[in-house]
Amino acid sequence: MTRPPAEVVRHTPVSQAPNGICYAVSGEVTVSTSDLERMVAAVPDSLAGALQRKAYYFVPLTVNQGDETVIADRYDVALSDNAVCHRNLDLGDSQCVFISTRLMDDKFSVAFEFYINVGHAFVEKAGVSQAFAELVWKQVEAGAKGETSLDAWESRKAATSHEPDAEKHKNDYFAATFSDAISIYLLSLFIDVDYYDLRERDYALLAPAALAERLRKVAELFPANPGYEFAIYYKRRS
Repeated sequence: MTRPPAEVVRHTPVSQAPNGICYAVSGEVTVSTSDLERMVAAVPDSLAGALQRKAYYFVPLTVNQGDETVIADRYDVALSDNAVCHRNLDLGDSQCVFISTRLMDDKFSVAFEFYINVGHAFVEKAGVSQAFAELVWKQVEAGAKGETSLDAWESRKAATSHEPDAEKHKNDYFAATFSDAISIYLLSLFIDVDYYDLRERDYALLAPAALAERLRKVAELFPANPGYEFAIYYKRRS
């Protein structure tokens, strides 16, 4: 069974986390209520303030059907082929973000999808920290290897070229790296993260020491809420 997003919004009660973020659960979602509560509440208060007039809906599948988006109440193999990880829809005077929990294997993946959305939403609303941008550019000038996402990888290449619009690409690079770092930082507050679980095939992963610097800067900007802890541990891989 599928329903229009507006119907899901009308019939689904919305909860508000202690940090002010609004969220709801609809349909057969396998992530536990307690995990979702802790996941949302992990977003620091200083960051959550930029997410007003947004509500996050954790649903089984968000599906593209032609020009329309529909929400599936349970996982369906036939529908999954046209499902997307998330969809942002403006309904009334608010933006509703539908996250497809059943396209992912576990709470790690669901949380990362949520935090990636939060990171991008924050940067879109509040911009990039000057201190963070300065840190990242120093890393580029020092030849730090790899990056944190495909967007960051590609915009960095363009920003370090001699093209006329290199400055625009530089700003795009700062936005991509800041939202990436926020997302990974939030994920680390919620769950233990093995850095190599973030690896991708399309680009080289940022060197661990460089990422640690970025995450420490984000932690300075957005201190963890009570009950959450940020820490970086190094271990030698066997």
